[in-house]
Amino acid sequence: MEKRPETPAFAHPGDRPMIIGGQRVAAVTGATLPNTDPATEAPLATVPRGGAEDIDAAVRAARAAFLAPSWSGITPGERSRILMQIATVIEQNGEELSLLESVNMGMPVQLTRHLPAGVAAAFRHAAGWPTKLYGQTAPTGPDRLGYTRRQPIGVVGVIWGWNGPLFQLALKLPILLATGNTAVLKPPETASLSTLRFVELLDNTDLPPGVVNVVTGTGAEAGEALIHHPDVNKISFTGSTRTGRHVQQVAATGIKRVTLELGGKSPTVICPDADLKAAAFGAATAFLLGSGQSCVAGTRILVHESIRDEFASHLEQAMAMFTPGDPLDPATLMGPLASQQHFERVTGWFAVAGEEGATIRTGGTRHGERGFFVTPTLLDDVTPDMRVVREEIFGPVAALMSYTDLDDAVREANNTEYGLAASIWTRDLSTAHRLAARIDAGTVWVNTYGEITESLPFGGFKQSGLGREGGLDVLDAYTETKSVLIAI
Repeated sequence: MEKRPETPAFAHPGDRPMIIGGQRVAAVTGATLPNTDPATEAPLATVPRGGAEDIDAAVRAARAAFLAPSWSGITPGERSRILMQIATVIEQNGEELSLLESVNMGMPVQLTRHLPAGVAAAFRHAAGWPTKLYGQTAPTGPDRLGYTRRQPIGVVGVIWGWNGPLFQLALKLPILLATGNTAVLKPPETASLSTLRFVELLDNTDLPPGVVNVVTGTGAEAGEALIHHPDVNKISFTGSTRTGRHVQQVAATGIKRVTLELGGKSPTVICPDADLKAAAFGAATAFLLGSGQSCVAGTRILVHESIRDEFASHLEQAMAMFTPGDPLDPATLMGPLASQQHFERVTGWFAVAGEEGATIRTGGTRHGERGFFVTPTLLDDVTPDMRVVREEIFGPVAALMSYTDLDDAVREANNTEYGLAASIWTRDLSTAHRLAARIDAGTVWVNTYGEITESLPFGGFKQSGLGREGGLDVLDAYTETKSVLIAI
């Protein structure tokens, strides 16, 4: 292993302030929360434990910034220029942001080192929208002029998960700003450091104070205050389906707009004509990348019965490449789970699998004596009614299943309350198109996995969410359409 990179100064023990209206502030109560290195269990910096008063201050700052001419009155070209500045600042500080993400939530640097470029690309993509938010003219009588215009929604509350904070923020914040809204960010309580540092870096741009505010804290305190606040116009949430239901219920009482990106139990369909070695590595990557802490994780592996044994052998070889290790080691493909609480939850599923009659084909243990590491785990002898097949585990655990023909594959793929993503492995283009059309998922990958691009919409069917991020659809998520009719 190469020498372990020095932990960024921002992650060293000490208190890190929130940012409200451009000012660094502690929580009103003075309370803090620890952020811990999940690979070593060593304490990192503490962050404020914000509550309702802090959220109220942030919302007031966001509302003032939304109404101020310094943001609402600028030209589309100026808004684009500021977004390009943000992209440049991210690239200039990419190494620090990458390492912060690794030490705070355990994602290997082999993955996070590519993250800043991707986040910067999201801001550059969004920078093209301000000058292209066209309205339409409508057919009317000869003495009337009718047209529409897109306008920002207002103050947006943004809440997202600890399994890749900067990546998830990049799906939300760039377009939010491009369409003229302002934001109150509530980052994940156990992995807040990269977000706090990112918002600090916005000082190096011409973004007006108060346009982006960040309040750290728990979901039960800061998160609840944000979704209930009467002056928040929209909630953009990424997290569990259970919490997403609650967010939607609360938002409905205030008629808030919502975007919900929720859980998944994604199928990986292996066709008999697939390149089995490539498919095995793809299937392993689909549920082990990020230690399985991904809403799109391919945790139900559906293999044609004629190739089951051969494929399983390739899959176990591919899984062996994901030996858990230090996330700061460039050779590591899989790091720890993000927290002790989540580690205990994931490892608890091994007993559930045994009680239900499933067998652990490989893995199913803790790795090492320090850090929240779990071995890559493959379950066998499963049935569709088992909890380990139906419920989201959110760890490096997948179930191996068989199917007989394409109709059977579609039935099993769709036999879930979720519908976020799926992957298909085949050499037959006709098969790929037929399966992609019939599988109930917001994104279907063919002979690849996990690629999310700004130019395509991302979101889920069924219990996996509401609304889309990315693509053209995202414009409707962050703007209101106003109709204007003029007597002439």
